[in-house]
Amino acid sequence: MNPVFPPPAVVAVPIAGTDLVFPVHRIYCVGRNYAAHAREMGADPTREPPFFFCKPADAIVNVAPGTIGAFPYPSETKNCHYEMELVVAIGKGGRDIAPEQALDHVYGYALGLDMTRRDLQTRMKESGKPWDIGKGFDHAAPIGPIHRAADVGHLAKGAIWLELNGTPKQKGDLSDLIWSVADTVAYLSKFFALVPGDLIYTGTPEGVGAVVKGDRMRGGIDGLGEFTVDVV
Repeated sequence: MNPVFPPPAVVAVPIAGTDLVFPVHRIYCVGRNYAAHAREMGADPTREPPFFFCKPADAIVNVAPGTIGAFPYPSETKNCHYEMELVVAIGKGGRDIAPEQALDHVYGYALGLDMTRRDLQTRMKESGKPWDIGKGFDHAAPIGPIHRAADVGHLAKGAIWLELNGTPKQKGDLSDLIWSVADTVAYLSKFFALVPGDLIYTGTPEGVGAVVKGDRMRGGIDGLGEFTVDVV
């Protein structure tokens, strides 16, 4: 094979406490997976089947421990929102995975931000069009290092939070997920063959809101620490 131009570099996320990296295959995101957030977005939070959207792998922005990440404010929006999320890293592939076996496919967990051009997303929803330009833009997926499940266990409860410029904005608990990690992995595997390298952003608590250039986002999850991302 002789490519007509050099292939793009592999997108990878560091593994906490090691010199290893996690090569990223696809990024799946779960919509409205906390009841309070579903209500703030004007939706019914009853436990209907989850729905998914995707971001390109190269939307990743790595935030290394002890550093401040940089999120460039995106073009063509006047209402870009933060959404603090637990990210699941798939380490074992499969299709039609049973819920009771789903956690065996999870390599680890990370902090993540699902950044959203809310005005563009809303416009697309109102016209019945795909959300891609609202969700899948450049730099739309800041992420901290992946913590191996073998080290931190499987996270089913614990605080998830975000502050904007020092002011608390989002606060929830992983136990409030409408669809648990295991249920989400199992359901997603009905529609896609999951492979090592897949990431799943699992949804955000209530309290989402807009950022502007110069803002500082600081978020965390019990068991995974915290990270800081500046809007530049």
